[in-house]
Amino acid sequence: MTTSTDAVPVRKGRAAVEKAEPSLASRLAARTAGGLTQVVLILVALFWLMPTVGLLISSLRDSTDIATSGWWEVFGAPAQLTTANYADLLGNDAITESLLTTVVITVPSTLLVVVIGSLAGYAFAWLEFPGRDWWFLVVVGLLVVPVQVALIPVSKLFNSMGIFETTAGVVVFHTAFGLPFAIFLLRNFFAEIPRELLEAARLDGAGEVRLFTRVVMPLGGPAIASLGIFQFLWVWNDMLVALIFADSGSPPITVALQQQVRQFGNNIDVLATGAFVSMVIPLAVFFAFQRQFVTGVMAGAVK
Repeated sequence: MTTSTDAVPVRKGRAAVEKAEPSLASRLAARTAGGLTQVVLILVALFWLMPTVGLLISSLRDSTDIATSGWWEVFGAPAQLTTANYADLLGNDAITESLLTTVVITVPSTLLVVVIGSLAGYAFAWLEFPGRDWWFLVVVGLLVVPVQVALIPVSKLFNSMGIFETTAGVVVFHTAFGLPFAIFLLRNFFAEIPRELLEAARLDGAGEVRLFTRVVMPLGGPAIASLGIFQFLWVWNDMLVALIFADSGSPPITVALQQQVRQFGNNIDVLATGAFVSMVIPLAVFFAFQRQFVTGVMAGAVK
């Protein structure tokens, strides 16, 4: 009898816990998890993409149509769409040369930052050398240095070195200012690699170079892909550094479009087409690297 009477309150207590009302946060989450939230998110996405859609449509319209009506009127008159603007753009030597110059600047700036940042990040994470922590604090301190502060000193330095207003000077500048973030990002990512994994590779006879290329780099794929995306987008869309350090006779696409606005204020068809092409290329690179990023995350999770 004593055992049965003692068990009753226990059952009542459990039932009370099971029948307790859900919290306010759980009720809000349950109500907003339906189709209404999805509809709102879709509307926000469409509103966010509206300027891009407008730019695309404007790049496919004649300059007269652009000046006399809005881009949304093309849905009622689809005959306005034409690819003549892109043909004219490809025939514009200034724009095509600027695109080539942008590629020549962006690709080396991205590769150098990824390679040097990976090596330095591995050294700061797993190699012992004098003053390692102090040097890493210097790298972290360089993250807060704005680009504008270094424009005049670096201009004088590049002028004395003979690389002012050259493509090499722009690449060196972007590489130098991209390395602090690269080293900080990759060092923190490489430091999360289990020490036992590296020690096992060393017991198998792997040196530091083999250890870096065969173990650390494959595991660091997600961080390296993210760094490559950030650096590519930053260099491709830059105009301040290119406006000061690039060759005025062969500027990148951002400076070339700015010069088109200054010289010809009414050629909106060329500007819209050039701006859309300038935007599509980094987007393509982003989605290409995004696939590699997801693959790296999945591979790391499986391992």
